[in-house]
Amino acid sequence: MKNFSPDYNNIVSAAQNRKPKRIPVYEHQISEKIISSVMNKKLDPIDTVPDSGIDEYFRIYCDFFLKMQYDTVSFERILSGILPGNGALYGHEDGCIKTYEDFVNYPWDEIKNKYFESNDRYFKALDRNLPRGMKAIGGVGNGIFECVQDIVGYINLCYIKIDDENLYRSLFLKMGDLLLDVWDEFLKRYSNIFCVMRMGDDLGFKTNTLLPPEDIIDNIIPKYKDLAALVHSFGKPFLLHSCGNIFSIMDNLIDAGFDAKHSNEDEIAPMSVWYEKYGDKIGNFGGIDADILCRFKTSEINDYVSEIYAISQNYKGVALGSGNSIPDYVPVENYIEMVQTIINLRS
Repeated sequence: MKNFSPDYNNIVSAAQNRKPKRIPVYEHQISEKIISSVMNKKLDPIDTVPDSGIDEYFRIYCDFFLKMQYDTVSFERILSGILPGNGALYGHEDGCIKTYEDFVNYPWDEIKNKYFESNDRYFKALDRNLPRGMKAIGGVGNGIFECVQDIVGYINLCYIKIDDENLYRSLFLKMGDLLLDVWDEFLKRYSNIFCVMRMGDDLGFKTNTLLPPEDIIDNIIPKYKDLAALVHSFGKPFLLHSCGNIFSIMDNLIDAGFDAKHSNEDEIAPMSVWYEKYGDKIGNFGGIDADILCRFKTSEINDYVSEIYAISQNYKGVALGSGNSIPDYVPVENYIEMVQTIINLRS
């Protein structure tokens, strides 16, 4: 790939639904296996890296985003990873909160300090190794719904909705307050590193939201609104990553203050539908179905990406990349073909 000068303002413009100087490439997450392959350097999982190796990790990590001609480095540390009794969402463990007594006795007050004790070294190392012209996009990973699921469990949460409406509401309110507290400290410490703040909260599946839309509107979105206001008070746009069919609540999410949205799947709706419905209201990131990246030949990926790129020219707040992420099982040559096609088209 030819010489490239990154400019994080392109992502900022796209997130604010303004036309950037060039369409930026954006990715929510990229596996360390893929990065290792592209860079021809071994990148171990970040949680296994000792303090002595953390700067080398971020030199490789940041140089990868520069080599692939991103304007920003995507990086977050999830809150659910340090929640006491976690594992119901990602590890299919039994939830640790089943009753209101469990909720009252849960160590809520310990979590904020634990988050920064666990992750401060990563954010500082990121700061030391960001290439000139680049900033990060990310922040405190996980949103309210995902964090509640990880200590309660989705099925148990559905039972609680029927059995104890007060506990059901209290879980979202308390988790929202916790996230506000963590985000406030995060922004005070690290907002200079980041140009766009991002929260991931998968609210839907293929045909609908995972909770009744009215429950999300009543119990979760008001806290989203508070989070967006906090992020905006630091002069940053706020991006929501949410998988699934969330059309029933999209207008509410936009009204809450999100500036841009990421994640799409052609089986739910091709990217053209997101552009048509929301291109005048919010930035739209992603576009390239992750299933396509796994199954198609490189020549087919070139055609597919070219078609989406052509459609995207009619809209302002666009950043292109996968509609989800780049996990281990995406063929590295297909990932490179996607990025190279975008770069060639915008040059």
